[in-house]
Amino acid sequence: MDIDPAERVAVYRGSQMACRESGLVLEAKGLPYDVIEHDGAWVLLVPAAAATDASDELARYAAEHRIVRDEPPAVIPFGGAGLGAAVYAGALLLIAYLAGIQWLGMDWLESGALQPVAGAGAWWRAVAALTLHADQAHLLGNLMFGVGIGILAGRVFGPGLAWASIVGAGAVGNYLDMLISPSTHRAVGASTAVFAALGLLAGFSWRRRLNLRERFRYRWAPLFAGVCLLGFLGAGGEHVDVLGHALGFATGIALGWIYARARVPRSRSYALQLGAGGAALGLVAAAWILALRHGVAAL
Repeated sequence: MDIDPAERVAVYRGSQMACRESGLVLEAKGLPYDVIEHDGAWVLLVPAAAATDASDELARYAAEHRIVRDEPPAVIPFGGAGLGAAVYAGALLLIAYLAGIQWLGMDWLESGALQPVAGAGAWWRAVAALTLHADQAHLLGNLMFGVGIGILAGRVFGPGLAWASIVGAGAVGNYLDMLISPSTHRAVGASTAVFAALGLLAGFSWRRRLNLRERFRYRWAPLFAGVCLLGFLGAGGEHVDVLGHALGFATGIALGWIYARARVPRSRSYALQLGAGGAALGLVAAAWILALRHGVAAL
């Protein structure tokens, strides 16, 4: 419905869907309206002469149907996201060094790699395998993309909770991979956790309607990053566990959806972030202690 711009009055601001729903309310009463996007928000406009009647109709409708009039609250970024990514990079580099020199005289790749033949009881392999890499290019790819997407996740959930969620979702993806893959399957690499991080952000943003300014960053950026990561590593390359990537991404989406529904994180306290981050590091350390202990027992 076209209205003279000089005579238009905004009677409602919100999401595009809510504006169009409100417009249908006015249309049912024979009131003309326009729905336009202005400064990143959607606005419902009516002729100035009809503004009072339109406002009254919308107020009555809102009282009956409880229309949500405002966009969902914006994501307020957490600080320290870079620090969380630095800890991630440092952990991968340290384990790569220890595995390279075969510290303690152990074959770290053999002790920590994902091996379905190890059975469901060897859960630590699902965690340890996230920190191992087949070569320098493999490590570099996961460092580059893991740091980038990890910073995004850290800004949304806080660095500690983000990385605890990434490690947890990645480990669950690896564990499922270990259960259903053939006995000849071997896999290492943080890419399953990276895809879990992508899924975490995608599931969170799809379940929770973000405002227009954030929609691209948190909803579509993870998908673009996933395509770039596959392109960099090669979807059918020697060291690419496509099933593991898919399971990590699916697990991340499920967790992100749950977080959005439960409005996690509910607290912005440093104690929560420190506790979650410490739990993630503790899980990795415990997995490696068990992996090396079982490796010694097998000698």
